[in-house]
Amino acid sequence: MAFVYYAIIAVHVLACLFLIGVVLLQQGKSQDLASAFGGGGTQTAFGPRGSANVLSRATTILAGVFMVTSLSLSMVRPRSSTILDTVKTPAASPSPARSAAPAPGTTPPAQSAAPAPATPAPGAKAPASPSRR
Repeated sequence: MAFVYYAIIAVHVLACLFLIGVVLLQQGKSQDLASAFGGGGTQTAFGPRGSANVLSRATTILAGVFMVTSLSLSMVRPRSSTILDTVKTPAASPSPARSAAPAPGTTPPAQSAAPAPATPAPGAKAPASPSRR
């Protein structure tokens, strides 16, 4: 499976490079291929209208190859773990004391710093208060 993956990558890179070259060789609004290389007004390599047909057809074919290899790379890629797969998320445990956390930007409700006094059990004596001298 790894051989197929790397073969598709090689075809993909070649298609990208050729697509860039073909797009750069195409003529602009008022220029043609021969004038890019210092030639005159005639195009002897492709004929008078041949370069437009050859280059546009090559662009279409290379764009198709680029799309097919892009899709096949996403389907054939090795299923290795990523850095996000290794991060452990803490388990959420519901706390019965609080129903929800305060919304961002709001202050939480004030809590007293001193603990509430414990009420003695029925029939038990309360501790004696310290005497002042």
